[in-house]
Amino acid sequence: MPRIETATTANTPAASATLLEGVQKKLGMVPNLFKTIAHSPAALKFYFAQGEALATGKLSAGLRHQIALVTSGVNNCDYCASAHTLMGKGVGLQIEELAVNLLAQSSDAKVQAALTFSKLILEKQGHVSADDVQAVKEAGYDDAAVMEIIANVAATVYTNFVNNACGTVIDFPLVRARALETV
Repeated sequence: MPRIETATTANTPAASATLLEGVQKKLGMVPNLFKTIAHSPAALKFYFAQGEALATGKLSAGLRHQIALVTSGVNNCDYCASAHTLMGKGVGLQIEELAVNLLAQSSDAKVQAALTFSKLILEKQGHVSADDVQAVKEAGYDDAAVMEIIANVAATVYTNFVNNACGTVIDFPLVRARALETV
């Protein structure tokens, strides 16, 4: 049950309504995450601005979704696990790969390095070691890519926290963030 309901046509601030109309035109629907954040036009603008900025970076859309999945796995966010699994499939990633990405695993060595680094950022609250940074760089990521991995982790933490705090109703095919994790 949501702790903060999604904004409705009647109570959406005008600045948010304009942004949501653009999403409706682009996607044909407005995800509940966006409608939840829409209570604050400033927060919604922040969310869209960071996403647009990261989309212009060095990292592929697929890797950005994979980073979002490991972040969602660590933060136990089923909403983002569901959304990024669907979007990851949409950019050509295999469902088996996406499922293990939630656990910071990949069949691709370079992706594995990025996911391991992402998980370390979360577990160490950013206090990664020089060896941690060197390992991701040795896997083929330059300084700009390392900055973008960190930025993608941070961006996903925001949406994970919004969904976990607000109880956002999942409006994508359900994927459990920790379904494959062993007890």
